[in-house]
Amino acid sequence: MAEDKAPKPRRKRADGELSRERILDAATEIAAERGYEGTSIGAVSKKCGLPASSIYWHFTDKDDLLAAVIERSFGTWLAAWQFPDAGTPGERLAGAAAQIAKALADSPDFIRLGLMLGLERRPVEPRARAMFIEVRDQAFRILVDGIRELAPGLSDGHADQVATYAIAGADGLFIAKEIGGDSVDLIALFELHARALYDMAVRLTGEDTDD
Repeated sequence: MAEDKAPKPRRKRADGELSRERILDAATEIAAERGYEGTSIGAVSKKCGLPASSIYWHFTDKDDLLAAVIERSFGTWLAAWQFPDAGTPGERLAGAAAQIAKALADSPDFIRLGLMLGLERRPVEPRARAMFIEVRDQAFRILVDGIRELAPGLSDGHADQVATYAIAGADGLFIAKEIGGDSVDLIALFELHARALYDMAVRLTGEDTDD
């Protein structure tokens, strides 16, 4: 009798985790379409097929839920911003760009939601927005370090400028893909963007050396 009952706690935890993932999947899809304001617990409940009570069992409120959506993709997103070890500096930057483009293509709902949150201004900043800004800041620091490694001698100010321009360009290319659909080759455009960034970094390094 005791042996028959032993697996139940594990089953309960497994079922709870599956329910949590269903809720997060539904919230990601809805929030990516409607933004923070347009997302509701009721809409998520209808989408995932679980009662609102189940959602509140896992998450305190809508903000807690959307913060969890961002957090779930946190590691995967940052992993894409690592620079390959092999190749010339230009090839390594292009390789990193291709990884980032693939991450955007694989998880468009995440970046779509993040950009919506980033553009929204509210009296009290949602925790989900703060978490997305934190993810972007970490990606920015990784990018700055990589640019400094690929273009030795680049000043701190110019490294920050190149990284800022790189992320702004990535945002724009993602939006172009969202609008243009299959007619836009995101990976090819990111590699082109990377080559332009490397040329810019080399030119700025020359200016810094002249100073």
